[in-house]
Amino acid sequence: MTLFQAPASFQNHLREFQVNIPTSVKIVAVTKKKSVDVIRTAYAAGLRDFGESRVQETIAKQEQLQDLPDITWHLIGHLQSNKASKAVEHFTWIHSVDSLKLAKRLEQAASELSLCPQACLQVKMRPDPNKYGWDPEHLLADLPVLDQLSHLKIVGLMAIPPLGLSLDETLQCFRDVGALAHRIQSQSWQHLDIQELSMGMSEDYELAIQAGATMIRPGRRLFGDRT
Repeated sequence: MTLFQAPASFQNHLREFQVNIPTSVKIVAVTKKKSVDVIRTAYAAGLRDFGESRVQETIAKQEQLQDLPDITWHLIGHLQSNKASKAVEHFTWIHSVDSLKLAKRLEQAASELSLCPQACLQVKMRPDPNKYGWDPEHLLADLPVLDQLSHLKIVGLMAIPPLGLSLDETLQCFRDVGALAHRIQSQSWQHLDIQELSMGMSEDYELAIQAGATMIRPGRRLFGDRT
């Protein structure tokens, strides 16, 4: 019997995972490439926030989970601009707003659909050719334009540290995200309200929490390796 065929076992597993996580930190369970049965088991254990990377995969899962209406869906993967409307329609949260072009497209889609998705701006605190997102200098330059967006509710920053950093380097990277958020919040904005820090996955969520994360995105730590 696998962990996901035994809801009681997963409930115990989740309880052990939550022991050292503050109640103020939201757990976004990453279920990309996981079955709807896994999501149902996690739901039965009390999880309500689920992170997915692909729009079409999520839509297919949502069609099979219509009896669980209080799930909150988070888009955590890179989003192409031509899929912005579908993303706005099917996700409450979009963590991976990684360019001004994408932010504007999401704003347009949100306006057309009369929706107001919550969004995080993806930042790169260290140079990393394998990641999308703003470096701090360019983000600060784009803030006046981003502040004009009224349908896309920009409420946080999201970050993924580069691979290969030491524990101390990873912790400092997360702290730099928090410092950038504080710098943004210290200015006067009409719409920007950077209260959330989406950072920390299975390997580094404890460091992220130490640095002030308000949302963590564990996948493998909860569900095992993806197949």
